[in-house]
Amino acid sequence: MNRVVITGIGIYSTIGKNIAEVKDSLYNGKSGIVLDAERKKFGYQSGLTGKIERPQLKGVLERRSRISMPEHAEYAYMSTVEALKAANMSQEYLDNNIVGIIFGNDSSTPPVIEAVDIIREKKNTFSVGSASVFKSMNSSVTMNLSVVFKLKGINFTLSGACASGSHSIGMGYFLIKHGYQDCIICGGSQEINLFCVGSFDALGAFSNRESEPQKASRPFDKNRDGLVPSGGAATVILESYESAVKRGAPILAEVAGYGFSSDGKHLSVPDIDGPVRAINMSVKEAGINPNQIDYINAHATSTPLGDANEAQALDSVFGAYKPLVSSTKSMTGHEMWMAGASEIVYSVIMMQNSFVAQNINFEEPDEVTSKLNIANKRIDKEINMFLSNSFGFGGTNSSLIIKKFK
Repeated sequence: MNRVVITGIGIYSTIGKNIAEVKDSLYNGKSGIVLDAERKKFGYQSGLTGKIERPQLKGVLERRSRISMPEHAEYAYMSTVEALKAANMSQEYLDNNIVGIIFGNDSSTPPVIEAVDIIREKKNTFSVGSASVFKSMNSSVTMNLSVVFKLKGINFTLSGACASGSHSIGMGYFLIKHGYQDCIICGGSQEINLFCVGSFDALGAFSNRESEPQKASRPFDKNRDGLVPSGGAATVILESYESAVKRGAPILAEVAGYGFSSDGKHLSVPDIDGPVRAINMSVKEAGINPNQIDYINAHATSTPLGDANEAQALDSVFGAYKPLVSSTKSMTGHEMWMAGASEIVYSVIMMQNSFVAQNINFEEPDEVTSKLNIANKRIDKEINMFLSNSFGFGGTNSSLIIKKFK
């Protein structure tokens, strides 16, 4: 079996458009949440959202590439450029070697709406344009980036709701571990636009703390009242240890374990047993004891039931050891399809810089969350091994364990 290492990371996030900016936000507990007046005008119950600027790619990419990319593919391009640079992986290397791509994504909303509106107005399909189909498919990110970077390896999109980004890294880990690929660009991306989360808002899942946007996302806090939608993109370059050493690549960390499960009970209500099985599988896969985990980046999205159930799951596995726990969603909001990948990036940044980011807005625990050792302030600490949880609609669960490379 191959050892699987991380040789590059990249991020385009509501708390920073690159690693340096994100590190500063994590260290200082900066929030990327705003109140969007357009959402309120449009009919949203909650106008809260993560805010991010669209990258300016004119002059960077040729027009043919730009017009085929939806918003979240642009974010993914930016995070992937940064990750490839960090991994010292040039276009010449991509041209001459087999490198794959797996990204987590589960929607591409505006291109579908725009195409249908044009057809209804024009009463024909000719006016839609040839690029529309490539922007509207769930696989838009991987199909576009595989062409932009001229990739020759595995190429598909993994759709697993809010665990998509985590599962993409887990799947990349398995393929490299078992020798099917030497290097895979993995990650997750999430659109942020007026249309993409209207159906989520209809469920009443979002926080209504509109008077204090930056205090709205409060994972594990007793007064949490719902999540805040967000997005962007994150990229993690996975590589076999042998490949990394052969090309003299920097090794940032090692993937130690991946666990997964399905609740099999409810479309939207999270479970406890399913996450426990995923966590235990990742621990077994890593060949470690639970007391070796220094830090847990929890899935915790700031929903009353979801956070409570995860707290119970974590307590059942780690209750005797009390590792530090925080949810970076307190700063970013819930990055949804991207979150499982971005939270690996955030946690690797913490590992590299020996600190645990604060779970901001955690002011008072409830009966369940009081069982956890939640970081209510930044804590300077060496992290040798961390766990990252990601759970999603349909009861899909993913747990990844990353360790410091030695």
